[in-house]
Amino acid sequence: MDDIVTVQDAVTAFADFMEPTAAELDAIEREMPVIRADVELLDAQIITLDRTPTELDARRIRRARRRALAARVALVNRAAGASLPGGAA
Repeated sequence: MDDIVTVQDAVTAFADFMEPTAAELDAIEREMPVIRADVELLDAQIITLDRTPTELDARRIRRARRRALAARVALVNRAAGASLPGGAA
């Protein structure tokens, strides 16, 4: 008969290495407006899944789509501005 052993030590042995680094957390923080805008767009789209979209639903989706696009443009502009020498954007 073989003993059943847990693999807890094997799973948690590398737990410290599995945590996100400070650079990864900073990248997530920079992208958070885009993430929030995408979630808002998904929420607006999910609302209309089980019914015929009304004019209000269509406007909500258009606004959410514009906000998501604006958040992406702002993120790209910040990244481009940070990479140009002399602070010129």
